[in-house]
Amino acid sequence: MKVLTRVLIAIPAILLQLWWMLLLAWVWEDIAEIVDFLVAIYSFIFVLYIVTKRDEGSYKLLWLILILAFPLPGTFLYSCLANQRSSKPIRKKLDRAAGEIKVYTDANSEEIFDKVAQDNSRLAAILKRTQKETGFPLVRNESAKYFSLGEEMHKVMLEKLRQAKKFIFAEYFIVENGIMWNSMVEIMEQKVQEGVEVYFMYDDIGSISTYSHKNVKDLKKKGVKCVSFNPLTVLNGTLNYRDHRKMLVIDGEIAFSGGVNLADEYINKKKKYGHWKDIGFYVTGAAAQVYAQMFVEFWNAFSKIPDQLEVQKYFPPVPKNITSSDDGYVLSYFDSPVRFETFSNDLYIDLLYQAENTAWFYTPYLMLGDHLLEAFVKAAERGVDVRIIMPGIPDKKIVYRMSRGYYRTLMEAGVKIYEYTPGFVHAKGCIIDGNIATVGTVNLDYRSLFLHFENNSVFFKSAIIKDIEADFLKTQSKSTQRTLADLKTGDLRWFIDGILRIFAPLC
Repeated sequence: MKVLTRVLIAIPAILLQLWWMLLLAWVWEDIAEIVDFLVAIYSFIFVLYIVTKRDEGSYKLLWLILILAFPLPGTFLYSCLANQRSSKPIRKKLDRAAGEIKVYTDANSEEIFDKVAQDNSRLAAILKRTQKETGFPLVRNESAKYFSLGEEMHKVMLEKLRQAKKFIFAEYFIVENGIMWNSMVEIMEQKVQEGVEVYFMYDDIGSISTYSHKNVKDLKKKGVKCVSFNPLTVLNGTLNYRDHRKMLVIDGEIAFSGGVNLADEYINKKKKYGHWKDIGFYVTGAAAQVYAQMFVEFWNAFSKIPDQLEVQKYFPPVPKNITSSDDGYVLSYFDSPVRFETFSNDLYIDLLYQAENTAWFYTPYLMLGDHLLEAFVKAAERGVDVRIIMPGIPDKKIVYRMSRGYYRTLMEAGVKIYEYTPGFVHAKGCIIDGNIATVGTVNLDYRSLFLHFENNSVFFKSAIIKDIEADFLKTQSKSTQRTLADLKTGDLRWFIDGILRIFAPLC
C-alpha cells in the first residue's frame, strides 16, 4: 500500500513534467531557452533552500538528486512529501491540544533527575533534553511488565479490558478484523453498555486495505467513538506523515504499547512470514497517565469539536511528591515529524555514544541516516558489544535488500548482525549496558525516525530491563549471525546497493 501511495503521488508529477516538455517543444518553441533558464533558476533556489536547511544529510541528497535531474517533478514531490512548511496546520492542532493538558502531567521532576544523575549523569542530561523537547516527564516506574510475544500481551490486554470502569483509549497503525481485534471489540461493546467510554484512533493509510468505512460504521454503532488519522482524500503536503503509534490505555491506570498492531499475524494466528516475533509492555501509575496524555493530545487535535475530550476528566493533577516505588524510572514520549527535532534518532545517537559495554537492538528494518550510522560504527570501534537482530524472513523484499546494504559498513566496524531464523522480527527496542532500555514503535529506518508519529518508552534501572535482555539473548539463540563472507560482492551489486541507498528515505 505504501508503494501504491507513492505511485499515486508521483503520477501527477510525471504528467506535469511530460506536459511541460511537450509544451516547450510544440507551443513555446521560440521561448524554450528562456523558460528553461527560469526553471533552472527556480530549481537552484529550491536546492539552496534544501542545502541550508537543518536536516539529515542522506535525506537532503535524495531530494537534491531528484530536483536537479527532474526540476518540476522533483520540487512537486518535495513539496508533497518532505517540506515541513506544508505541515503547519497539523502542528498548530497538536500545539493547541498539548497546551490544554500540559498542566495535568507537569509534575516536579527535578528531584527525580537528581537521583538519576547520581547513577548516570550523562543519561540524566539526555533524558532532561528529551523531556524538554517532547514535553513528557520522567517519572518513577510504579510497575511494568514485558511481553516477549504478541500473543502473550493480547491475553493480558483482554483481561485488563474486562476490568475497565471509566474509559478505554486505543490507537493503532494497523487494524484488521480477526481473532485479535474482534475479541477486543466484543469486550469494548460490553463495556460501552456498562457506561465505559471507548475511544479508538487508527491510521487511514496503515489500515486502508484492512479496515473499511463499513467496519468503522459498524464499530460506531456499538458505541465506540472513532477517528481516522490523516485520511487519504486529496494529495497534500501532509499525506506522508502517518500515525505509527500503538497504545491501549485503560482508566488512565495501565497502558500497553510496543510493536504489536491489531491483526492476527501479530499474535501468530495467521502465518504470513514464518513465526512473528514482536515485543510489548505495560506500565502503570504516572507512566500510564503519560500515555493517556499522548492519546488525548491526538484525539483533541484531530477529532471534531463535539467529540473532543474534557481534559480535567481524564487527568487529575499529578502529586508533586515522589512515590515510594523503587523500580527505577521511565520516560515515555512521542515523535512528531511536523517538528524540527528528531527525538528518537537523537536519543539513539546519544545512547550509542554513551554506551560503555553493550548496545543491543531489535529492528525489522535497517536504513540509517548518516549520523546514526556513524554512532553505531563509533560505538563498535571503541569496543562496545553492538548487536542488531533482524528478520530472517522479510515482509518487504526490496526494503530487506536495502537493509542488507548497510551490513558491510556495520560489520567492518565490529557490529554483530543476527537474522531471526524462524521468521519475521517486528520488535523495536534496545538495551544499553544492561540498565537502560527502550521499547516502542520506532524502527531503525527513515520513515520511523523522520516521517512518522511514533511512541517510545525509555526505562532506567527497572526490573523490566532484565526481562528484555533475557528475551534478546533467547531470540539471538534462534538467529543466524551474518558475516562478511555471507555478503555478495561485485561492481553491479555495489552499484545497485548505492542506488537503493539513495532512495532509502522514501521507503
